[in-house]
Amino acid sequence: MRARQEHRGRRLGLTSLTIAASGLLALLIGVAFTVLLWAISDANSSTSARRASRTALVEAGSMEQLLLDLETGQRGFVITEREEFLEPWQAARKALPAESRRFTDSATSTQQRRTAEEIARGVESFLNDYSVPLVAMVRRDDPAASGLKVTTEGKQRVDALRAQFHAYMVDERAQLAERTDAAGTNSHQAVLAAAVGLAASTALVAVFMVLQHRAVVRPVRGAAAAAQELAGGDLSVRVAPSRVAEIGALGTSFNTMAASLQDTRRRIVESTEAVHRRTARDLHDGAQQRLVSLMIGLRLARELIPDTESAAIDLLDQSAENAQTAINELRELASGIYPLVLTVKGLVAAVKDLAARCPVPTVVESRDERRISSTVESNAYFVVAEAVTNAVKHAQASRIDVSLEFGDMLRIKVADDGIGGIGKATTGSGMTGLADRVAAFDGKLAIDSPPGVGTTIQIQIPIPAEPAETA
Repeated sequence: MRARQEHRGRRLGLTSLTIAASGLLALLIGVAFTVLLWAISDANSSTSARRASRTALVEAGSMEQLLLDLETGQRGFVITEREEFLEPWQAARKALPAESRRFTDSATSTQQRRTAEEIARGVESFLNDYSVPLVAMVRRDDPAASGLKVTTEGKQRVDALRAQFHAYMVDERAQLAERTDAAGTNSHQAVLAAAVGLAASTALVAVFMVLQHRAVVRPVRGAAAAAQELAGGDLSVRVAPSRVAEIGALGTSFNTMAASLQDTRRRIVESTEAVHRRTARDLHDGAQQRLVSLMIGLRLARELIPDTESAAIDLLDQSAENAQTAINELRELASGIYPLVLTVKGLVAAVKDLAARCPVPTVVESRDERRISSTVESNAYFVVAEAVTNAVKHAQASRIDVSLEFGDMLRIKVADDGIGGIGKATTGSGMTGLADRVAAFDGKLAIDSPPGVGTTIQIQIPIPAEPAETA
């Protein structure tokens, strides 16, 4: 028993599966042609009848939708007296004659045609005898337009017509079910009259095609699509597992490779951010502090020198000024490597500081602001910085808008009013590096950049769940 379970748990070999299915198919395929020739005439007739019933149901639905458009359009106009609410009403009124003809022509029986013609006349009467006069009354500010009698009459008309539509569709569905049952009965009789071989052959063909598609075609297509996405930089893509041994091994190898590449890229990004953070801290705590001490010493020395020593005073003033310039440049350099405000105050404050230093006016908005993982914060900051830098360099924009939304994932939107016309893989635009940084954290990047309209970049980065606090 255990041996049989282990055998069933094993993956099927593609070669053995193909040989077995092909052998059985070769034994039974000859019988199939007899059944197909026997049933083809009845199948064609049944298919035509079912198609006609489906067409009738579709046209009935379209006709009923026109009635609803007329009713909702006029109701909106009566309530608001605004012409834009009449747009669906106008469209339905224009389309009604042609739709009425299609509706009545699609009827599948004499009785159904009479019912369809009655419904069509009812809809036209609703439009011409009630809806059009009501709209006219509203336009001339007739107070009776909103009266209870007028409102009740419209509701009664629509309810009656919808009831007719419902009865018509119920009858048509009953006819469709009848025809389907008749076709099934006839086909069953043809199969029984042919032979057991027909049923076995047909079933085997269907099973073989389904297995071939599920076991080979679909997995191979999925692997090809995944490989294309992987080559484009999306390392989060994975191939679904397969029970076919060869396809399963291919998928496992692909997923292992993609996971390894993704982990490697994430470690590289995290390592780079750590180096940037450490370098910025060293610059701030080391070289910058020494320069500050030097500048203070120069200013103190300046105070100790008599005013008569003008040359020495000028030299000390110039040296102090140079030291201050060096401090400012060092602060700018440290901020570019890893801004201190990101560590101290978080992502939103760092982005606002970036916006304040941007040469293009930049507006920052945030929702549900909170502190999140420092790794995600630093990655998101440099994503925004890269997007803003691209807009400044290439977009010729006069305004940049940045929004940050904290939820189950971090949603970032950077939009400019520049020239647009860029794509994810545009050479020299920095989009490739931006996509790599987003993908390294399982994020998603979407770019909308129609020419002449501006560019909108939307980014989603998952926020890791915070560890539960222990009591």
